[in-house]
Order: sequence, then C-alpha cells, then structure tokens
Amino acid sequence: MMNSFDEFQKLSKDSMDMAMESFGSMSKGFQAIAAEVADYQKKSFEEGTAAVEKVVASKSLDKAFEAQAEYVKNSYEGFVGEMTKIGEMVSDLSKDAYKPYEGVIGKVAK
Repeated sequence: MMNSFDEFQKLSKDSMDMAMESFGSMSKGFQAIAAEVADYQKKSFEEGTAAVEKVVASKSLDKAFEAQAEYVKNSYEGFVGEMTKIGEMVSDLSKDAYKPYEGVIGKVAK
C-alpha cells in the first residue's frame, strides 16, 4: 500500500514539474511575441507618419499618388513578413511547450 502511495506522489510531482516547465516555456514565448508585435506597431506607426509627411509635401498629384502607392506596397510586404515571423514564433512556442511531455507520451504510446 505504501509503495503505491509513494509512486502516486512521485507521479504527481513529475506531472507538476512538467506542467510548470511547459508554463515557463509558454510564458517566455508569449513575452517574445508581445515584444515583437510592439516593435512592429512602433515601426509601422513611424513609417505611416513618414508616408503622410511625404504625401503632404508632394508638389504634384502624381507624386502624391506615387508616395501613397509606395507606402501601401511597403506596408503590405512588411505586414506579410511580420505575420510569417510571428507564425514561426507561435510554432516554436508550441514545440517548446510540448517538449516536457514528449517522454511521458512516448511511454504511454508504447
């Protein structure tokens, strides 16, 4: 009876350790993603402000349209690149959060 209780305690402790390790990985991952999003927002705002200044300072309507079209193109490319990067970060976050459970799931699968 005592042996079963000790095994149960060890299993509970191991499960809690895995959960805490996974939670730590998730926390770090979310912090990195939040920092990346904040940096992108700051950069995007600065680029938008510069584009408005460029459009306003244009001497002709053609130059204003060119400046606006350039901004839209660069903004779209930047957005797609950033979303790709954040997608990779989320994928890495998922992998890191799963790592503590790999050994247990491997044992159960056998």
